[in-house]
Amino acid sequence: MNRKVRELQAFFYSQNFSDGIRITIGVLLPALLFSYLGQLQTGITISLGALGTSLADSPGPAVHRRNGMLVCIGVCTLAAVVTGFAHMHVVTLGLEIFLFSFLFSMLQVYGMRASLIGLAGLLVMILSMDRPMEPLQVLVHSLLVMAGGIWYLLLSLLSFKIMPYRAAQQALGECILEIARFIRIKASFYRHQPDLTGEYRKLVSQQILVSEKQDAVREILFKTRQIVQESTDTGRRLVMTFVDLVDLYEQVTAIHYDYATIQEKFGHTGILGQIATLIESLADELDNIGFAMQANLKHANQINFQEKTEQLKKDIDALSGQLEETSTLVLKKILVNIRTISQRLSDILSYYNADATRTAIQRHTKEYGLFVNRQNYSPRLFLDNLTFNSSIFRFSLRVALVSLFAYALTKLYPYGQHSYWVLLTVVVILKPAFSLTKQRNKERIIGTVVGGAIGLLILYLVRNETVQFLFMLLFMASFYSVQRINYVLSVTLMTPFMLILFSFLGGGSLAIVEERVVDTLVGCAIAFAATYFVFPNWESKQVRTFAKDVLAANLRYLQVLAGGLAGKAITEVQYKLARKEVYVKSANLSAAFQRMAAEPKSKQLNSQQVYEFVVLNHVLSSFIANVVSERMAGGSQVCSRAFLKPIRRAQISLSEAIRLIDPAYQVPEADLEKPETPAETAATLTGEDQLLNEQLEFIRKMCADIQKLTTEILEVKVKPSPSEKTQTAVSNS
Repeated sequence: MNRKVRELQAFFYSQNFSDGIRITIGVLLPALLFSYLGQLQTGITISLGALGTSLADSPGPAVHRRNGMLVCIGVCTLAAVVTGFAHMHVVTLGLEIFLFSFLFSMLQVYGMRASLIGLAGLLVMILSMDRPMEPLQVLVHSLLVMAGGIWYLLLSLLSFKIMPYRAAQQALGECILEIARFIRIKASFYRHQPDLTGEYRKLVSQQILVSEKQDAVREILFKTRQIVQESTDTGRRLVMTFVDLVDLYEQVTAIHYDYATIQEKFGHTGILGQIATLIESLADELDNIGFAMQANLKHANQINFQEKTEQLKKDIDALSGQLEETSTLVLKKILVNIRTISQRLSDILSYYNADATRTAIQRHTKEYGLFVNRQNYSPRLFLDNLTFNSSIFRFSLRVALVSLFAYALTKLYPYGQHSYWVLLTVVVILKPAFSLTKQRNKERIIGTVVGGAIGLLILYLVRNETVQFLFMLLFMASFYSVQRINYVLSVTLMTPFMLILFSFLGGGSLAIVEERVVDTLVGCAIAFAATYFVFPNWESKQVRTFAKDVLAANLRYLQVLAGGLAGKAITEVQYKLARKEVYVKSANLSAAFQRMAAEPKSKQLNSQQVYEFVVLNHVLSSFIANVVSERMAGGSQVCSRAFLKPIRRAQISLSEAIRLIDPAYQVPEADLEKPETPAETAATLTGEDQLLNEQLEFIRKMCADIQKLTTEILEVKVKPSPSEKTQTAVSNS
């Protein structure tokens, strides 16, 4: 099947689409019902409460969604009450805007769901500023907002009650599809003359998406009691599929070698093209599994990987006879990795058999709770961030100051009847990172202009109000379905939906479009300027924190390898916790680098060195995964001092790199002790030992290079002279 068609089908089975339909029903139904009863304003107010509460209904465990929506109902009701009374005087409303903008933005310290609750409070505050109310009307308005929130809460809980596993299936399916895309990028390294720099950039970007999807699945699976208890075949199947999926992802990252050398040795033989084709077949099969998971369909293996791997083995063996002076051991290692991945795929497919799932669950007795992060909701966390050293505090203060400025500007220079759109644009556009605000600015402007043109065409060409309503319904459902995944498309869809809605309310269509475009441009300009000049938060100043986390995670991963080589018993949970930490921290660093790359050139300190640092750490974790997986598969065997020496040097290099960033960092001395094992000479090494020795030496060299790169990055970051700043800006340009 065409991949684009499959991606479109996957979207209609995705969690975003199902959430979009639910939000559309929750927000639109009250307005329609009360409009039919002749109380349109009442219905719109109830819909406002439902809209605010829907923001807290982001993907995650059902209990977290429920608790988040309950808190959101309280926040939205509070915002409606305070805004209604504060609106009685321009000064009190200005004070409320400043205070609420700061407090609600500070909720980011409690995670993504809390930040969305804060955004919901700001949304209700801004949309409640549109008209003055008497005290009794304020109370009625606030109760209606609360009623809308309760209505949406009940709707969301009902949908979960009817389909308790649907969200987990959709999240897991999306995770599988992202890993399939990651595999395709890995396959490209084996193609003829690959652009290694470009492919590494794609790999780093995709790694971020995979990490986000894995975290989302962990949250849903391991924090949902009904699933973790594994009382049903569906629950067992979901848990076991994810466990094997993470192991499969590790095998994919372990397929990492010196590609330039491999191309030089085997590029002319055609064997690398066969490997790439086989890896892409694995990605295709994973795509099929992911789609079946999203669509809640059964899937049978469509590709015979046993035949394909056997054929590849014969070709590698034949190549061994032709290249007498070149060892094909590295190709055989790649073949082993591919076989392991295909076996994981077979295991995942076997979980559709209930008996196989029960047997498998008895083999896996992991402490799943160790693999999910616990959010700290202590008030102390909020208070500790009330300092200029906190990026969230600087961002919140920026939002408060800029929101107050936008409000004052619309009061001094009013334009149109919906000047609050300027403030709404500022609140939605402003993000902690400059790059995200810059991207949102461009996408908001493009979406508003294009969406406005579409809305005008519909209003002028389609005179039938029933057809107009159907268009509005389509745009509304589409907007809520794509708002989390494509901002420019969501704005493009939202604009005609709003124009048609205002047309039903009696607004002039052309005047509304003009006003919306002007307000959007003004709001975007204010937000963009504020991100640059008001307490800016440049990623180059945050990189050292992410770099330290990645180095520490890779050091722990390396310590697991060192323990295995020394013959220590490494538990599966211990190993997988270290592995998960590497994936998460590497993704965080990669995301920070991508944000930095979108900032002004003058603010990108050492961008090339940071990119090399990101790639080297990715390659390092891949090589560690390669060696560790082989050691665990072969059982605990004590290696000689000749093997442990490069590992010890690698640990020292990483430790020194961390100390360059944080001098107070301490490494347990036990991790660096020399093993008491007999030495071996190079002459006694077997082919397997020789390859292991080469891999460990390569790990040692990478760690040494990482230490040097850390020194280079910190030298410019910590003590940049004016000439060095100029030189860096010129070289980056």
